[in-house]
Amino acid sequence: MAKEIKHYPCFINGEWLDSSKREVIQVEDPANNEVFASVTACTKADVQYALETSEKAQLGWHLTPAQTRANYIYAICDRLKAERDHFAKLLVMEQGKTYAEALGEVDDTIRYMTYSAEAGRRIQGAIFPTENANERLEIHKVPYGVTVALCAFNYPLALIGRKLGPALVTGNTIIIKPHELTPITASEFCRLVEDAGLPKGVVNMVSTQNAQAASLLVESPITKLISLTGSTNAGRAMYRAAADNITGLILELGGKAPFIVLDDADIDKAVEAAAISRYANCGQVCICNEMVMVDEKVADEFTEKLIKRVAQIKTGNPFDTSVNMGPNVSSQGLARVQDLVNQDIANGAELVMGGGRPEGAEFDKGNWFAPTILTNVKHDAATISQELFAPVLPIIKVNGFGEAMAYSNAREEGLSAYLFTNNYKIHQKAIDQLQVGTIFINKQIVGYIQGYHSGHKTSGIGGEDGIYGIDHFLQKRTVYLEY
Repeated sequence: MAKEIKHYPCFINGEWLDSSKREVIQVEDPANNEVFASVTACTKADVQYALETSEKAQLGWHLTPAQTRANYIYAICDRLKAERDHFAKLLVMEQGKTYAEALGEVDDTIRYMTYSAEAGRRIQGAIFPTENANERLEIHKVPYGVTVALCAFNYPLALIGRKLGPALVTGNTIIIKPHELTPITASEFCRLVEDAGLPKGVVNMVSTQNAQAASLLVESPITKLISLTGSTNAGRAMYRAAADNITGLILELGGKAPFIVLDDADIDKAVEAAAISRYANCGQVCICNEMVMVDEKVADEFTEKLIKRVAQIKTGNPFDTSVNMGPNVSSQGLARVQDLVNQDIANGAELVMGGGRPEGAEFDKGNWFAPTILTNVKHDAATISQELFAPVLPIIKVNGFGEAMAYSNAREEGLSAYLFTNNYKIHQKAIDQLQVGTIFINKQIVGYIQGYHSGHKTSGIGGEDGIYGIDHFLQKRTVYLEY
């Protein structure tokens, strides 16, 4: 008996798109590559309808009091809390993360949106002294208008919450475009939007593989702000697409975070942090530990302990609560990283763990890659030069912090970096000179909603989270008033 494939429609102007006259996007379970769901593939006409209805809804939404807008966001959160388990299971099936990680993503999504809703009472402008009597000089903060949210595949739900919360509370309408690998969570999320009673057109969702439809979404003069989480190449494409209309941009792009371990570090703590920060979500986190730079004085001790720690990671069925790591979301991404690993081994790198698909019948199908460690890696190696986004960790020996920082700052990316040392002077030097948006000092991977997530150099412009992230969804309007 053929397995039932459940269909999920897209959502435009409070209506669910009929797929009978449209193509569909098939969604695979990364654990076995079986198609288990489909979502409506929007046409160019559908995208235009989404743009027009978002634009139509925006003025009324802008004029709705901020706290009323916030109450709608709270209502979505209440519904997401009630369906926490359901959404976690969807995430496991379409993205491949473990059930525990999926529950955490649902909880993070609620926190992102709740924080944004709380900001409804804190949107601030300014009043300044004027040059003459009977004048006022005021600076107001106003929404951009129609915002397009382009979401990556690694956090299909959290990225919606991260963008939708600040967009809505500040008076923008939003069109969500999920990644074609992970669109069903977005469709189910819009069911909560509908149930919460938001005005039609305030939240639209389109999923498409049609290049013309996708281009229209970002090139249309209706679109006033684009928020993208994706690769650096995708960010460059957004820059070009936004150029003609001078569309606002928030770009959170690729990274290649170095994990720097100095000779005075707490080695056991660094090992634990290195493992968690590399293999979380099967290595598919933009701020993950992408390469270790360890001082040559402690390199052997660190590497030996890291191998033992990574050997404890259990790969398998992501619904199994004893499993620590699920499959990679993309078979294409997996083939790419396998090629990078093979190149480095051919060029003299030593494979000390993993290196490919795990052994066992359960791994014959699906996008599986064993936790992998490479040593004796050259500074120009393939796994060093390119972002991996996979459970592969190359290790380089360095001679002190100066050398590690020089390698890091020479890169075009500047998203994040890790530093393990107890030397407070080096802490301060890193804060002043490491050219990245986030530095984790003696700390494993983490992201607090009140923090700020941004990249330097080719890792992006703008950013998300906290008061600074919310501010990116607002323009400033200066008023000179004489009375």
